[in-house]
Amino acid sequence: MASEHALGAAHAELMGVEFDHFDAEREEITLRFTAPETFITPRGSVQGGLVAGFLDEVMGWAHVWATNQKEAPLNLEISMSLLRPVPAGPLIGKGRVVRRGRKVIFLEGELYDGENRVLARSTSTAIPTPRPTGEK
Repeated sequence: MASEHALGAAHAELMGVEFDHFDAEREEITLRFTAPETFITPRGSVQGGLVAGFLDEVMGWAHVWATNQKEAPLNLEISMSLLRPVPAGPLIGKGRVVRRGRKVIFLEGELYDGENRVLARSTSTAIPTPRPTGEK
């Protein structure tokens, strides 16, 4: 099923995104990421904007899967809190739909390390749009 709903966009490949699972009842997706060494700043952790990219990805896919691939969120606002330095290597992202209306949706996400420690949290306010097909 993961290959049927591939995450294969170029940016997802750069982030090392892999589908883990989707809980339809909770409208929560779990994705695995591999933060490459090239994302690491001189401080020794993933650059903050790139952390936001991981969180944006996991929140967006939660909505895509919750709508059976029919819709994708168009962000109006994203808020992020960095709780710990985000290391290179394997990461786990969890994103969920908090509330979905016809005109606005609320999403949230977390990024975890391999020891299940929360590294970053985010929320998003977005509008539901038809999912782009990528065809021109």
